[in-house]
Amino acid sequence: MTTINVNTIAPAGSTLTVGDSGDTIVVPEIKVNTVKDAGGNTLWVSNGSGTLSSVSGFGGALNLLSTQTASGSASISFTSGIDSTYKEYVFKFININPSVDEARFTVNFSSDGGSNYNMVKTTTYFQAYHRETGADGTLAYSAVNDLAESADAQRLSGTVGSDADQNLVGELHIFNPASTTYVKNFYVKTNHVEAADYTMNIFVAGYVNSTSAVNAIQYATSTGNFDGKIKMYGVS
Repeated sequence: MTTINVNTIAPAGSTLTVGDSGDTIVVPEIKVNTVKDAGGNTLWVSNGSGTLSSVSGFGGALNLLSTQTASGSASISFTSGIDSTYKEYVFKFININPSVDEARFTVNFSSDGGSNYNMVKTTTYFQAYHRETGADGTLAYSAVNDLAESADAQRLSGTVGSDADQNLVGELHIFNPASTTYVKNFYVKTNHVEAADYTMNIFVAGYVNSTSAVNAIQYATSTGNFDGKIKMYGVS
């Protein structure tokens, strides 16, 4: 067998064949935007800046579908792209900063494309927190923040502070939202700075108690407006 060491390989046409069967080819760098297997199946596509899509060659890949930026917004709604394409969707919350102290970050779900956000939910909610002074460290279930067959928005935080250095981050996972057979399970993890200078870690889990497909999701603050960014991913 032979070994070919090259710095650049450039095809004259659309197809490049190098070496015979069993040969070893060493190439230090290959630049492509679309990678396919021998059967012509796309393994992944790059936009040329490092962001991948159409990832099927690796399990559990996050595919960025949408990014929305809040700037003095009362709410952000995702009304497209939530369908049967993926069995799991992930939303990431980045630097959610409310306009007023003690605002709570919330979520609600829609089965009519966002005309109404009022799907019935049953959830559980617990929290761990600790004050900047070192006092009041606690881990506790919070019954006042859970829902029992309620169409109300689900709280995803305590009372977030509005100072420039106070904000919320986290993520929500929802499974098989397009199902018309099962309820829609979801879970959430967030961390935020309380208005009273606590760090608070929140864990929420539950289900949308409906066999109707969830096709829109809305995030809001319980009072005032908010800044920040929310990204939606599909998990392949």
